[in-house]
Amino acid sequence: MYLVVIAWLYVTLMMAVAEAASPTGSILGAVITFALYGLLPLSIVIYIMGTPARKRKRHARELAEREAWLAQQQASQNGPGTQARSVLPDAGGEPPAAAEAGSVAPVRKEP
Repeated sequence: MYLVVIAWLYVTLMMAVAEAASPTGSILGAVITFALYGLLPLSIVIYIMGTPARKRKRHARELAEREAWLAQQQASQNGPGTQARSVLPDAGGEPPAAAEAGSVAPVRKEP
């Protein structure tokens, strides 16, 4: 990838030098040539060619975060005397089935 970048910059730099050295050329034309033929397209190409590496890096980071979260959850469940156990409803994972205090009685329709 970097070989393409270096070669592209070299060619556009030579184009800009030829533009500046030409009797009908100017320094402004050389700068515009280098920017529009070199830097702008090259930045797009570098971005596109770097996409798979960015995807791999993001995936690895998400995987590491997930592993850390799972390890933290495992440690909180297995650790002795942790308060995480008191937060869990019961061993089956279901809430207790006790009656609610202060509930409203159902209303019947009149006959």
